[in-house]
Amino acid sequence: MRRTKPEPRVVNPDVRYSSMPVTFFIHRIMKRGKKSVATHIMYDVMDIIKEKTGKNPVEVLETALKNVGPQMEVRPRRVGGATYQVPMEVPSSRKMTLAMRWILDSATGRTGNSYAEKLSAEILEAANNTGAAVRKREETHKMAEANRAFSHFRM
Repeated sequence: MRRTKPEPRVVNPDVRYSSMPVTFFIHRIMKRGKKSVATHIMYDVMDIIKEKTGKNPVEVLETALKNVGPQMEVRPRRVGGATYQVPMEVPSSRKMTLAMRWILDSATGRTGNSYAEKLSAEILEAANNTGAAVRKREETHKMAEANRAFSHFRM
């Protein structure tokens, strides 16, 4: 295990929206170092959101992330030869990471024309508290509630 925690990398906000969540999404969409392709996809997503809602797409994206991010999750904890699923509060950075991961995974699983359309539809559903990503959050909360008896094993 490393002695010190590494310093977090400084990430610059994207050019068009000056928004960190948009930058994080671009980085998550990117495959094989093709950042320009990922940027193009994300900007298409934002254009579709603006066209469908008429609202600021950054605000819609932030609402979706807030709605999907879990408050509690279960982490395995080994005690006396048995492994318990211990419910724990989720730190804000992990909350955002999980929300992005679930939205992107749900968008990938959708049927549709382009990835930009699938992702924009998933973000819009998440902003309205519906969709597969929100179901994933509910599932995680249900799991934490079911294992509440083991909460005294917190790390």
